[in-house]
Amino acid sequence: MRRPTFMAWLGLALLAAPACAQQPSQPPRDTLNSRLTGDLTPTHDPVIIRQGDTYHVFSTGHGKRLIETRTSPDLIHWTAGAPIFTALPDWAKQAIPGSDGMWAPDISFVNGRYRLYYSVSTFGSNRSAIGLATSPTLDPKAPDYQWRDEGLVVMSDKSDDFNAIDPNFIIDRGGRHWLSLGSFWTGLKLFELDPKSGKPKDAKTKPVAIARRPAPAGGPAPVEAPFIIDHGGYYWLMASYDYCCKGAASTYYTVIGRSKAITGPYLGKDGSPMLEGGGSIFLRADLQEQQRFRGPGHAGWLHDKDGKDYVVYHAYDKQSNGTPTLRIAPVRWGADGWPHADY
Repeated sequence: MRRPTFMAWLGLALLAAPACAQQPSQPPRDTLNSRLTGDLTPTHDPVIIRQGDTYHVFSTGHGKRLIETRTSPDLIHWTAGAPIFTALPDWAKQAIPGSDGMWAPDISFVNGRYRLYYSVSTFGSNRSAIGLATSPTLDPKAPDYQWRDEGLVVMSDKSDDFNAIDPNFIIDRGGRHWLSLGSFWTGLKLFELDPKSGKPKDAKTKPVAIARRPAPAGGPAPVEAPFIIDHGGYYWLMASYDYCCKGAASTYYTVIGRSKAITGPYLGKDGSPMLEGGGSIFLRADLQEQQRFRGPGHAGWLHDKDGKDYVVYHAYDKQSNGTPTLRIAPVRWGADGWPHADY
């Protein structure tokens, strides 16, 4: 093919210039995320809950701040608080040598106490444990505020085909208690819990597989961060695919599938099974060259008192050296029955 001459290129550019000049620049979208302010960083693996008129976000700890806390009166203005713990419980130090942090908390209110499940591990290993702490209130100013560590819930090691991190608690419509968890290995698992203790109902029962990403032998199978929601006669499973923790180079994104039974099978809108790496994309960073917040994932959920739904997650800010940042988006349910995040 013949290349156009320089004058031909110039002529085309001159013809195009007026049209380009007439195109108005698009103003930034006004979303909840665009209005968030205050102590938004560093936030990794957030979950959210409301007590009274205060919203609480809990997230992975940093340094000696084991489980970060943030509060807001309106979902917009956020203030960092004291960490839940400043040292690992003795049982966790013994169970997971070399670990000095708490990851990926989950928060719920059960039987008059708040339950905080958390992960203890070392990066890249499935010698991991999930612990439980409880408190009668989330308000640090309340006279009865005190987190009590309840010890080990689930543990995994090299002999297991799962990784005991990223817990999420749910009570199904029949009143049974469950904990989903998992990261890489053979995917996400579901354990039935004893309602009183919040620990496995039967330690000998094998967990139910609910999502995985098949890969060639020895290859990576990135799936983690389960979160199950009950809505509209279905259970909905959110999970994060691909890689977190690489700053602005993270490829994390969030998928969702639904099932009539809490144990699955969870299917995407196109019928693709999450046990085969399927599901429907729920949070993604489009326009790779322009999008500021990369790798949206490790999503949690809030069904607010006014009936509105929100998804909370972290994403990496390209304009701030890839810092993990708190993000919150309202969720609307479409006519097709599927959720859409306004982020």
